[in-house]
Amino acid sequence: MEEKYIAAIDLGTYKTALSVAKISGDDMQIVYYRETPSDGIRNSSVFNPMKASGPVRKAVREAEDELKIKILQAAVGLPRNNVLQKNATAEATRSNQQEYISKEEVRILQDMALDSYEDFDDTKQELYGAVTQSFSTDDEINMVEDDVVGTISSHIAGNFRIFIGQRSASKSIDKVFNDLGISIIKKYFLPDVVAHTVLTEDEIENGTALIDFGAGVTSVSIYSGGIMRFYASVPFGGKDITCDIQKECCISEKLAENIKLAYGACMPERLASLADKILQIQYSNGPYKEIKVEYISKIIDARVREILDAILYYIQKSNLADDLRAGVVITGGGANLVNLSALIKEMSGYNVRMGYTRHVFSGDGYPVVYETKATSVVGMLLAAKTEGLANCTTSPEADDDTADDEHREEPAMSVTDDVMQDGETGTLMNFEKDEEKIRTMEEEKKEHKKKKKTKSRLNSFFNNIKWRGMQLFDEATKDEI
Repeated sequence: MEEKYIAAIDLGTYKTALSVAKISGDDMQIVYYRETPSDGIRNSSVFNPMKASGPVRKAVREAEDELKIKILQAAVGLPRNNVLQKNATAEATRSNQQEYISKEEVRILQDMALDSYEDFDDTKQELYGAVTQSFSTDDEINMVEDDVVGTISSHIAGNFRIFIGQRSASKSIDKVFNDLGISIIKKYFLPDVVAHTVLTEDEIENGTALIDFGAGVTSVSIYSGGIMRFYASVPFGGKDITCDIQKECCISEKLAENIKLAYGACMPERLASLADKILQIQYSNGPYKEIKVEYISKIIDARVREILDAILYYIQKSNLADDLRAGVVITGGGANLVNLSALIKEMSGYNVRMGYTRHVFSGDGYPVVYETKATSVVGMLLAAKTEGLANCTTSPEADDDTADDEHREEPAMSVTDDVMQDGETGTLMNFEKDEEKIRTMEEEKKEHKKKKKTKSRLNSFFNNIKWRGMQLFDEATKDEI
């Protein structure tokens, strides 16, 4: 059975997560997962490609060293903030009215809807995704795609929800990976891949709001009738909570993050004995700073309520608030705050559960891939597997065989002093013959280089990838707790 490897990289505001999966037929095994602190990323968007490339380079090199492979391509997530959603429609009269409606006709209708959307500015905007909302035929209305395919009708019409992002944000991602010599095999609209990673079929069908608490963005995706009906986001998340703790307690950002992870909780009135716990912090030889866990919880609670107020507003705005029979599912790194589920239920009245990655793959050795913070990168791997994307890696030996000769140093040819001082004519004549042979070989190499260079350019054109050697980016860290 043929095996291949797929790599996925989640460019988060706080961390860059890289994971590699081995695909064997229908089986997927995650063979690598690691997180690296991000840089140059704000609210899930790359604002400084030069800074953002450092952590990605480090993450890629570490994965390559451990797995003994070279990562040539990777799936990447699109930013979750500043995403517009618009409605688009299209209709057509069918030429073969007695033939079944095919999936290809549905795709063509979707393309027609996108082409007819007049407010799309392709110089500033990029299409992140399009989701079919309903179809109509001669005899039926409000049909889903699975139902309309296979029917007979003289006319077909479709309603679509399209999601539009900023082209500049997508181009910044391209710049990061182009500089690293890594091709982007596909960009994913993360809310959709995460939903199909953590939600059950019943939840997608009966109505669920998926709230994804990221470091820089908190988003809500509403599913009903088997498809995504609504999406919205706010540019606040776990990093804002960390900054609040940092400023209120006058401590470093890293220390604030560690305190949040260890003692972070909403609803301070529910902390019981933990509320009385006092943290003692000392810098160098200075005096101790004492901070009550209850005070930390009050800081966190205020920010989380602000974020949830915005998310609940969008749920009401969607006009689907009464259709969420399966309640709310929370995922993302920020979903692990103590009492968060209870707070959402108190504020909204919905039943709430944690959204972990469903066990549809093997993650032996990397239990973190089943946690809420890994749902984005694992979701991309599962989507790439389902779509049958190409192999993303190669072995070092295979790469060496195809490496461009221009990136290799040729050994210098020189005449040694021993040869020049040799008085035997025969030796000198033999060297001259060798030198003539060397010149012939060099000319052949130059011709070979031209051919390989042309071939390399063609390969770059079709495959959009050429391996370049990467230097390890070391980043020293110092624990403050």
